[in-house]
Formats: sequence, structure tokens, C-alpha cells
Amino acid sequence: MSIKKKTPGAEAIILAGGSGSRMGREKQYLLLGGRPLIERTVEVFASSGLFSKIILALSPANLAVHGAEWARAGVQTAPAGATRTESLRNAFKLVSPGAELVAVHDGARPFADAELIRTCLDQAAAAGAAVPAVPLKDTVKTVAAGGQRFESTPDRASLLAVQTPQCYRRDVLERLLAAAAEKDYSDESQILETLGVKAAVVPSTYRNIKITTPEDLLIAEAFMKDEKEAAKVSTRIRIPVARAGFGYDIHRLVEGRPLIIGGVKIEHTKGLLGHSDGDVVLHSICDALLGAVAAGEIGVYFPPTDLTIMGISSEAIAEKTLEILASQKARIINVDVTIVAEEPKLKPYYEPIRESLSKILKMDKGDISVKAKSREGLGEVGHGDAMVCYAIVSVLK
Repeated sequence: MSIKKKTPGAEAIILAGGSGSRMGREKQYLLLGGRPLIERTVEVFASSGLFSKIILALSPANLAVHGAEWARAGVQTAPAGATRTESLRNAFKLVSPGAELVAVHDGARPFADAELIRTCLDQAAAAGAAVPAVPLKDTVKTVAAGGQRFESTPDRASLLAVQTPQCYRRDVLERLLAAAAEKDYSDESQILETLGVKAAVVPSTYRNIKITTPEDLLIAEAFMKDEKEAAKVSTRIRIPVARAGFGYDIHRLVEGRPLIIGGVKIEHTKGLLGHSDGDVVLHSICDALLGAVAAGEIGVYFPPTDLTIMGISSEAIAEKTLEILASQKARIINVDVTIVAEEPKLKPYYEPIRESLSKILKMDKGDISVKAKSREGLGEVGHGDAMVCYAIVSVLK
């Protein structure tokens, strides 16, 4: 299994409920390059194109002040607990049932990049867990109880400093949280050894620092200047915002054609006439999705004058549409379709169509609505000569 682009199988948890005791003040909303630190961290994950959901654990105070703003930006929020483990447990409750991989990241690490995240997801899929790490620069010593005398010097070559995002297969993270019980851990990967899970090592960089002390903030600002980001400061939250799209399609019903609706073949005496397989549901959805990202309509990519694609499956049209969304770093939030047809009666097919659309669009079935209406015998649709579909979608971009 390899994560090459955004899929419903990967979701991210960002823990930002710490008190900032070593900083001397709450760090999540400290300004870094003119913007709150936590916004920069979330933006890295939101813009990576790798996650179908981002869950942010915030302190109750920050949740009350900023929760609605994050919701408008498409980020789900969970209340942070008294400990890191409790915060992770609260956030994990919001992970979708179908999520296969979960990334857990510190809210105060704004310099992770998409390539590091992708590698961690790939390695976690194979090994069950993956942890980014860097070699130690300094000699490390153990001290006696009380910290007054040094005791020994471990071999530095066998030691690494671990970072986040730490990525897990869902089942491994479930076991980890169960094993943690009520005990708090500064780093959840500590529990892996007790489960017999050996996490994959993902080489990282010293740039992926966690901003914990005032000195760290100075280093982070220096990184910003190196990238010349200070000259491009914006106070606007640049994480994706919700956009809506509307689609419509109509096809004639004729004898001698298979009837395919939402990727499902339905037994009927007539089928939909078209240059493709005539799937009005997928056509209207694809037009809505393209409209939501201002990318035209399906006729631009699959013109009816192109005889080489005669009879093309509408699933191929949907695949192209998803590629366009991925190129614009947009992801689907929900789909709502209304089919207008006098025949056949489609209510028995609602669930099969939802299941089919879930697979084709690579999204949870719970975010897909399918319903049908009749025209009460009026017009060509009411006479059973045509079928219409309307689709409304929302995406994050």
C-alpha cells in the first residue's frame, strides 16, 4: 500500500492543547512570521493533499474562541484533555471508521513537509507504525537519581531524537491507546515496544523542530527568513475553504442500451443514450465537482465529437475529475444527488448506488446522499423517455 495522493484512508490528528509551561505562555497562538503558529502547522497538512480529514485538539479556552473559525475552514476540532494521551484519545474518536492510516503531529511543529509526511504514511502502511527521527548532535549521559552525578554514556550511534508526524495503521493506534490506559506519555510511540511493534525509522531533518522554548521561536523565525517568507506574510488563514458546485445532466431512455446509474447496472427495458454509457448521476456529479474548483465541465475533457472515446465508461470520467481535483489540492466533503425519473423505481437501488459512488469517488458512503423523484407523468421525463439528475457537492480547496 502506497500513499501517492489524497485518499479517504489517511486522516491527521494535530495535538495543540499544551499549556506552554516552558515557553512561559501558551504557544499555539504565538505569531510566527506574522501568523499564529498553529495555523502554519495545520496548513502544512491541509495543503499536502494527503488527508481526507484533519482533526485539531485544542484547549477548551481556545476551542471556545477559535472553534467556529476552524469549522468554517473544514478542520474538525476535539477538546484537549489534561494529558497528551487524553487529548489523542479525544481526537481519535473523530477518526472516520474507514480510515486506514492516522498521522499524529505536534501542533508546535510547523516545518514538517509533504514529502516527510508521505514517507511516514507509506512506511506506516507497511510496518504498522513509522516515526521520523534525526541523529543526536550532542553526547548524551545518564544521571543518578536526583540528577547530581553522571552515571554512564550511552553509545550515541544507537540513539535518535524522534519527531512527529508519527503515523500508524488504525488498528495499531487503537491498540496503543488501549495499552496506554490512564498513564500519560510525552510521546505515544513509547508504548509501541510493549505491543511488540517495531516502528519504521523515517530519516528527518533538524529543521522539523518543535517550538517549545523562547529560543526555539527565534530559530523558527530564522528559518522563515531563510525561506523569504517574511516578505510574503498574510494574516489570512490559507488553509482550504469550503466551495460548492452544482451539476445537471439529462439523457434519453431508449431500448437496446444498458441502464447504468451511479456505476450500478440496473435491470430495465431501456437504457440511457449517450456518447458514453450515459450515466446521468456520475455526469452531474463530475460537472458539479469541476464547477466547484472552476475547472470547466466534462465536455471540455471528453468532447462528444471525439469518436475515439465512444462508449467510454463514466467511471473513467470520474477518475479524470478526481485527478483534476487532486492537482488543485481540493477534496470532496459531500455529494447530494437527486434523480428525476418516472421509471424504473429507484428507491431499492439507493444503497447500491451510494456504495458504488463511495468506491468511485474514494469517499465515505456517509457523505453521499442519493434520492429520486418522479415527474408525475409530466413531460418527456414523466412519459419515461428521459432521465435527469441534479447534483450539489462541496469541496475543500
